[in-house]
Amino acid sequence: MIKTTVLRQGDKPTKEQIQRIEKAAKKPVASDIDSPVYTSKQLAHLYLESKKLHKKQTVGIRLNQKTIEQYRGFGKGYTGIMAAVLDYAISNPKILRKAL
Repeated sequence: MIKTTVLRQGDKPTKEQIQRIEKAAKKPVASDIDSPVYTSKQLAHLYLESKKLHKKQTVGIRLNQKTIEQYRGFGKGYTGIMAAVLDYAISNPKILRKAL
């Protein structure tokens, strides 16, 4: 039987909850038949593929001065914010249509 409890930020677990956690920590971890065991070679391949998915490229883009100043106002990391805005816009057709 699985029992879950949700704690809000700042809440402390009760003594009963702590006892349940300690009891669960002593139990062995059961393997999941739906999760295959990967070889070292397969894990290395998965790692390399995941790096390809998250690889970023540097591009040149022409922006007006006002836009650059607004983004720079966010401080350090503003280019990451620009990238996040572009990612959001490209995945939301309504926003993209407004920009065209």
